[in-house]
Amino acid sequence: MAEIMTETTQHPPDVQRQAGTGRGPVPVAPLPRRPLGDDGGGAGGTAEGTAGRTVEGTAGRAAAGAAGGTAERAGEGVAEGQDAAVILGRSRAAVEPELRAAVTSLPASMRRIARYHFGWEHPDGTPAAGNAGKAIRPALVLTAAAALGGPEARAAAARAAAAVELVHNFTLLHDDVMDRDATRRHRPTAWTVFGDAEAILAGDALQALALGLLAGDPHPASRAAAARLAACVVELCAGQQADTALEARAPDEVTLAEVLAMAEAKTGALLGCACAIGALYAGAGEEEVEALDAFGRQAGLAFQLIDDVIGIWGDPGRTGKPAGADLAARKKSLPVVAALTSGTPAATELAELYARPHQEGDEDRAALAVERAGGRDWAQTQAADRMSRALHDLSRAIPDPRAADGLLALAEFVTRRTA
Repeated sequence: MAEIMTETTQHPPDVQRQAGTGRGPVPVAPLPRRPLGDDGGGAGGTAEGTAGRTVEGTAGRAAAGAAGGTAERAGEGVAEGQDAAVILGRSRAAVEPELRAAVTSLPASMRRIARYHFGWEHPDGTPAAGNAGKAIRPALVLTAAAALGGPEARAAAARAAAAVELVHNFTLLHDDVMDRDATRRHRPTAWTVFGDAEAILAGDALQALALGLLAGDPHPASRAAAARLAACVVELCAGQQADTALEARAPDEVTLAEVLAMAEAKTGALLGCACAIGALYAGAGEEEVEALDAFGRQAGLAFQLIDDVIGIWGDPGRTGKPAGADLAARKKSLPVVAALTSGTPAATELAELYARPHQEGDEDRAALAVERAGGRDWAQTQAADRMSRALHDLSRAIPDPRAADGLLALAEFVTRRTA
């Protein structure tokens, strides 16, 4: 696993907050710029050919835009956002036929649950034009394959990309049951519609479909990809088990090192696996495959940091989830644990809130306590740091910034999102 950073990063001095519940915009100062490929020793060059995009420049903008923050964005930034949208759209178009064909092969009882979960049908089986997700993980597979092997490698990796997306949705179906989340993608979760057992079994079926897709793929990389994806599922399960175990522990018994390791296993592992599988389908060597895995893991941890910020301060109209749902559920998310371990008076207040049963109005009080204890600042600064590490790993795998442009755009997208 990638190195876990356990110390709290120094907060930028000019970060400001709005008064009240702390749910307002969060301007964050970009970190000092360092060219893509520079490991801090001054050895790297500029990222010419990608609109001058740099490691901390990208990471700083990403952290600033994450939780409704503001950051100046020149014409190059707008273009980057458009690039990511195009990549995601093309990726969804490439993998959806594979996904639909795989789901259609399921027995009817599980097929209807999977189709509902993907947003293709209503509970009664009538067609729906729902949201099937952002397709970030299959986009990483296809974009990594293209970066190292060109259009032919990208086309050849469509089935593998669909397999990764099936595994991701297997985890969502199970997570929603375990976390008792009632809403996903602006509609009731599958377990609330069909029941716990049905949702769990549908998730199991999606995982089996994923490995079946790779087993039936004649591409020479499919065997290595299947082994890698299977190992990733074990790591995902270990991360989920750690998450549920942490929830049962007292607030003062959980450390930042533990939640960072858990977040890497739950989120970073599959993003790293997606990038590595794309590299395998491009015929890349072991060094490039591992560097892209490291890139995805660090980007995944940045993604989770921002996701946890959105889970507390996000707009329900964009997230599709109730405001403060993570706080109401007493989730020990990354900003919360950073706040709890800060040693501040606000940390004591937050621990007291978490130790008692939920009461009306607790969400706003807890959000403000996390804010005052520095949890929100810490999470955003950590997201920028993790993205900086990710882009350094990317430069090891793909030294040419022009070839890495698509992965750079996706990396910025996952940490600039607000939902």
